Amino acid sequence: MSSIQLNLKYMTEERLTQAQFTQLVAEVEQLSKQRDEEIDREQMQQILQELNLPTDLVDEAMMQWRRREALVAEKKRNKLITVGVFSGLAVVIAASFLWFQTQKQALNNVYTNSGQSQLTFETNSGRKSLTIIDSQKNPEVFYRVTLQDAPIGKKLSLRCNWINSNGEISHQNSYQTKQINKAVWPTSCKYKFHPASPVGNWQVEMYLGDRFLSRTEFTVK
Repeated sequence: MSSIQLNLKYMTEERLTQAQFTQLVAEVEQLSKQRDEEIDREQMQQILQELNLPTDLVDEAMMQWRRREALVAEKKRNKLITVGVFSGLAVVIAASFLWFQTQKQALNNVYTNSGQSQLTFETNSGRKSLTIIDSQKNPEVFYRVTLQDAPIGKKLSLRCNWINSNGEISHQNSYQTKQINKAVWPTSCKYKFHPASPVGNWQVEMYLGDRFLSRTEFTVK
């Protein structure tokens, strides 16, 4: 029994709903229309003869046509690949920009309270901030600052400028904190004075990167 006969037998024995039968009729109509629209080789040659065109060029013409079709398909595929690559790149750039903005915002949120910035000796941490430094005693002085809203899990790059009475930077500390594990984070920088240090009004400043955080003024004698 042929496959057509098997299909007919199956269709005869199979009971279809009205909706299934409607779909079947639509499919048969579509296949019939497609078959009517197809042109076989004999019809092509007949049409070419009626147009006074050489029939021996059919195979070459078909090859060229298929080649152009393949080229069009390849261009379309390459275009889709290019669009996909640029879309992926745009997503990466957007994600990088968002990450950068998030990191920047986290740093911008860091601040200090003036009352929590102290100038101390190593042995009097937590006491009242020093206002007068005797350079003749070669003291080592610490500038202790408490950071607020420090970003958890990050390391901060800090800098201290020790500015003498002549307005010059006598010393600069540049350092990186340990990995921060709490939002309120104490940190400090230090400077050892000597008898040749200029006397007068000094100040020490702390920066987070290039952003000013804190300043304390004192006198050196």
